[in-house]
Amino acid sequence: MNQYETVFILTPVLSEDQMKETVAKFKKVLTDKGAEILNEEIWGLKKMAYAIQKKSTGFYCLVEFKAEPEVIKILETGYRRDEKVIRFLTVKLDKYAIQYAEKRRNKLAKKEEEA
Repeated sequence: MNQYETVFILTPVLSEDQMKETVAKFKKVLTDKGAEILNEEIWGLKKMAYAIQKKSTGFYCLVEFKAEPEVIKILETGYRRDEKVIRFLTVKLDKYAIQYAEKRRNKLAKKEEEA
C-alpha cells in the first residue's frame, strides 16, 4: 500500500452540510475500496489565486490515506463526475513527505488539545 494525499476544491455555493456530505462521500469511496484514512482536514472557504468556472472562492479539503494504486483511478473518476468538485490533486507521498505529514498531524493534534 502506498500513502497518498488528495486535495480537492468544492464549489462555494454549497451549504456547510452539503460540503460535509460530499467529503463523506469521497471518504466512503476510499474506505469501500480498502483504503485506510490517516487524516482529514477541512480548510474551509478560501480565496483562490485565480477564478475557476467564474468562482473566486472554494471549500478546500485534504484527505491523507493509504491505498492500492488502483483506488486512485476510481477516486479521481468520482471527482470528475461530481459537479461540486472544481479542482483536485492527488499525490503519492515519498518517505520525506510522509515524515513531514506525520509532523504536521502531530502539531495539529497538539493545537487541538490546547484549544
